[in-house]
Amino acid sequence: MTVFEFADAAFLETHLPKSQIALRFIAASVLGALIGAEREWRSRPAGLRTHTLTALASAVFTIVMLEILHSDALGMEHVQVDPIRIIEAVTAGVAFLAAGAIIQSRGQVHGLTTGAAMWLAGAVGVACGLGYVSVGAMATAICLVVIIALGFLQTKTPKPDRDR
Repeated sequence: MTVFEFADAAFLETHLPKSQIALRFIAASVLGALIGAEREWRSRPAGLRTHTLTALASAVFTIVMLEILHSDALGMEHVQVDPIRIIEAVTAGVAFLAAGAIIQSRGQVHGLTTGAAMWLAGAVGVACGLGYVSVGAMATAICLVVIIALGFLQTKTPKPDRDR
């Protein structure tokens, strides 16, 4: 039995073609890595691997949600499904991780951009999991413009004296 025959075994059947699932996972991982690469380059606590895994995990939860919606087990009358709850759970879980990247030290808050980037990586993963790779790619592109270009402007702008 080849790997492909094994993957087509009945217990591994999915509503979506496995090639489409794989492409969605790859897209989420690549886009998450792009967001994380900038954070890694700036030596932030959550970088390349964290953002990649956040986007991939979000895509996995989203694909599982889609597969649950098409499951024969849900054909029973008494079963009610709300797919938005999966997305809410992913959002809450990623927000919890992102909050861990934010620290307060000596009256200053650090890690807000990294936390926001992790939250966005989760959203990009959900978009890719739903098959909206172009939406995830556009969000990633805008994210990189915001983080890189606006970060550059922010370092060039004099900061007000906050001790007054």
